[in-house]
Amino acid sequence: MRTKFSAAAAFLLGVITVAGNAAADPKDYRFEAVQPHVSVSPQTTIAVRLLHLPSGKPVTDAIILPAKLEMPMAGMAPMATRVSTATPDGKGAYAFTADLSMAGPWTLQLAAKVQGESGTIIGSVPFTAAKGGHDKH
Repeated sequence: MRTKFSAAAAFLLGVITVAGNAAADPKDYRFEAVQPHVSVSPQTTIAVRLLHLPSGKPVTDAIILPAKLEMPMAGMAPMATRVSTATPDGKGAYAFTADLSMAGPWTLQLAAKVQGESGTIIGSVPFTAAKGGHDKH
């Protein structure tokens, strides 16, 4: 009798552990612009926030993978520009430095790994560059 109880308890503990460690869906996360309007400049700072949607809180310890920044061009392939990752602020904002040579819409395509999650979070964030834009945050 004791063996049956121990086996059942071990099985139940295993089920609870697996359910408790089930990874959240990457769709539980979203990237958003900290400031959607930025300046045209060879050293423009742009920043995004990664939000955990169920809690509404920013993710402060994500690993941001190399990003791509492009400007859509009507009837042509998008124009890519140089973008590099800057130091995150530790509060959930992830900064990038980019060479934005033209005013208009730009899209930052990025991916992140979040501790404890098995999937990669992938997203895109639109920005608008303007001469004398607002790249303060």
